[in-house]
Amino acid sequence: MPPEAHDSGAPLFAEPWEATVQAIAQLVVAGGHVTPQEWAEALGAAIKRAQAEGDPDDGTTYYRHVLAALEALLLDKGLVAPGRLAARLDGWRRAYETTPHGQPVVLPPG
Repeated sequence: MPPEAHDSGAPLFAEPWEATVQAIAQLVVAGGHVTPQEWAEALGAAIKRAQAEGDPDDGTTYYRHVLAALEALLLDKGLVAPGRLAARLDGWRRAYETTPHGQPVVLPPG
C-alpha cells in the first residue's frame, strides 16, 4: 500500500476516482491479466498520445492517462466488451448529469 501523502505532505490523489483507477490497474497486473511490461507500454503510449494532443505534462492529468491505458488494455485483452464499456460510461454520464448538486452520484444496477 503506498503512503497516503508525498514526502511534501501533499496527498497522492486529488480525487477519489484517481485512487480507484490506480488500484484497479494494480489489480489487473497483480492478477496476471496484464504483464508489468504491457502496463508500462500502455501507460507510456497513453501519455505520449496526450502530449501529442497538447497535454500540459504538469502532473495534473496523470490519472487520466492511467484510465486511458487501463481502458485500452481491458479492450485489447478482451477483458471487457466494447459495448459494455460504452454502456457503462453512458450510464455514469447520465447519472452525474441527473444527480442534484451535493448528492452522491449513484450508478443504477445493470
